[in-house]
Amino acid sequence: MINSVPASILPILPMKALLFVLCCLPGLVVNVAAKTPGEVEVGSVLREAPLYGFFGDFRKLSELRGKPLIINVWASWCGPCRAEMGSLERLSRRLGAKKVKVIGISTDDDAAAAAAFLMKSRVTFDNYLDRNLLLENMLGAKTIPLTVLVDADGRVVKKVNGYHDWDSPESVEMISKAFRLKI
Repeated sequence: MINSVPASILPILPMKALLFVLCCLPGLVVNVAAKTPGEVEVGSVLREAPLYGFFGDFRKLSELRGKPLIINVWASWCGPCRAEMGSLERLSRRLGAKKVKVIGISTDDDAAAAAAFLMKSRVTFDNYLDRNLLLENMLGAKTIPLTVLVDADGRVVKKVNGYHDWDSPESVEMISKAFRLKI
């Protein structure tokens, strides 16, 4: 095939190939940072979603409106999720359900493993099982743990990826600023 290309064009072919790669590379990078299906972005209001408790209780996400909400997406097999659960428990007790509500959303396929972890770690704040990945996708949990701060109107204020010490002074200050509350 190269034999049929005029010799004057041959030096241009590597340049065109390089240009093609450089033009396609940004598209590849954008795909790596793509959102999860149905993800609600920061600044947007969360859609309605079912919350299935571990002990048969059921509620709707909209029932939690009226006060700021901290949603932690986790799994029992996730080391960083397990590590931060104690600090979320302490934060929940510090804030009290009257100021800010803390909830957990487990992405576990094995509900029994998730429930056993909650009992062993003595978590007292409400936790729900994401049966169909609806919340995982809506919240944008490409990786876990993911913690989402939601204002009293259901609007996503901030998303925090990875492990955090949630009852540290820095985290409490970040939450206070995000919700414009004195904590």
